[in-house]
Amino acid sequence: MPELPEVETVCRGLNQLTFGQTIEGAEVLLDRTLAYPPSSQEFLDQIQNATFDKWQRRGKYLLVPLQEKKGCLGVHLRMTGQLLWVKENEPLSRHTRLRLFCNQSQELRFVDIRTFGKVWWVPPNQPPENIITGLQKLGPEPFAKEFSIDYFIDRLKRRQRNIKTILLDQAIVAGMGNIYADEALFKSGILPTTLGKDLTPQQVKRLREAMIEVLKTAIDQGGTTFSDFRGVTGINGNYGGVAWVYGRHKQPCRVCGTPIEKIKLGGRSSHFCPQCQN
Repeated sequence: MPELPEVETVCRGLNQLTFGQTIEGAEVLLDRTLAYPPSSQEFLDQIQNATFDKWQRRGKYLLVPLQEKKGCLGVHLRMTGQLLWVKENEPLSRHTRLRLFCNQSQELRFVDIRTFGKVWWVPPNQPPENIITGLQKLGPEPFAKEFSIDYFIDRLKRRQRNIKTILLDQAIVAGMGNIYADEALFKSGILPTTLGKDLTPQQVKRLREAMIEVLKTAIDQGGTTFSDFRGVTGINGNYGGVAWVYGRHKQPCRVCGTPIEKIKLGGRSSHFCPQCQN
């Protein structure tokens, strides 16, 4: 699933390419892609002639207000979703689920192989979280002042779960996922199996700083291309080439040379160095 850096990469690309573009028409190719409204015709009627404002990211969600008081659109890419900015005559992938036709024969396509991705239209004067209920459950953004060291210590001090699973809890911090949780734990020297309640304040401080550093580095690299992720123009992310531990099972640690190990925690793979993380 695309994580914060991948979604932020898409968000920035959309702002460069679609800001001020008008939706002159649309085509829904898979009805269940629409989470709200469930009627394809109502969706098409509401966004006709709407103009994209500035896209925003909240956790792993993308939101864009529509000018002319047309409400806003929300998108969650889920596992395999892609938003691609292409010419209308670009050959159509069989996995294309939604097409938004814009100025100068350009279009924004939502392509989704596994069809878990969702698109919402939020009516004018409605807070997005009223329609996109997943927004209600999100914790603070990693880069926000609300994600303070005091907040993080407080949220971890009584947790009986392992820290890797805690980092994937979107109610604790929004946007973290499997790849960057592994990377931040490596950078902070913490084993993924460590219980939240057992972390010292110094470890929590190191972990918070590592999370922010790793996410910023990944954004600068355009995210990680791990299967289906692409930027808005179809370009791969580059972070995978500089990852410390993720996807490097049995390869030598970049710091000490010890082979990277992999275990399952909460049904997700966790990569770590048994020497550097203890």
